[in-house]
Amino acid sequence: MSGDHGSSRISAQVRHVETLLESRGLLAAGEVDGRIDEFLAGGTPANGARIVARAWADPGFAERLLADANTAIREVGLSMAGGLQEQRLKVVANTAETHNVVVCTLCSCYPIALLGPSPSWYKSEAYRSRVVRDPRGVLTEFGLELPAGTAIAVWDASAESRYLVLPRRPEGAASLTEAELAGLVTRKGLIGTAAV
Repeated sequence: MSGDHGSSRISAQVRHVETLLESRGLLAAGEVDGRIDEFLAGGTPANGARIVARAWADPGFAERLLADANTAIREVGLSMAGGLQEQRLKVVANTAETHNVVVCTLCSCYPIALLGPSPSWYKSEAYRSRVVRDPRGVLTEFGLELPAGTAIAVWDASAESRYLVLPRRPEGAASLTEAELAGLVTRKGLIGTAAV
């Protein structure tokens, strides 16, 4: 969430539980902050790009990814385990008929492990509220003009579930290696605010 919530009620409750766990020897002092730092350090859009490139190169992986993303991403050495509980990842594929875009209307839930820290526009009130009401208009502002007949599906992330867009493979990319394919994928493409 935006803003400083250091003095909020929930923040005080979390700190209280953390102090209790430390006093009982179940948690080392600063361990929670250390784990958060480790989690954030490994998060980069290159991780999401690797997933997409593998899906483009390997139809079997793409099928597994769409059926059970949490299990499939382990095949490329990634996971959604960033805290005490693994977040559910759902991958949604763009097609000629449907374009997907991701938002978190409540705050800014986002797959940090796969995309790195979220961009400021993703956290903004303007994006969070407008992309649900006028997704085509918002995508146009990002420079993405979709055909009138293309449906737009908006996926609302939550504390338990995260979404990742599997963009359509670009035409003329059949001869590219997996690494070259990954180089085509952007964070905006993984959120759905750009095409690849």
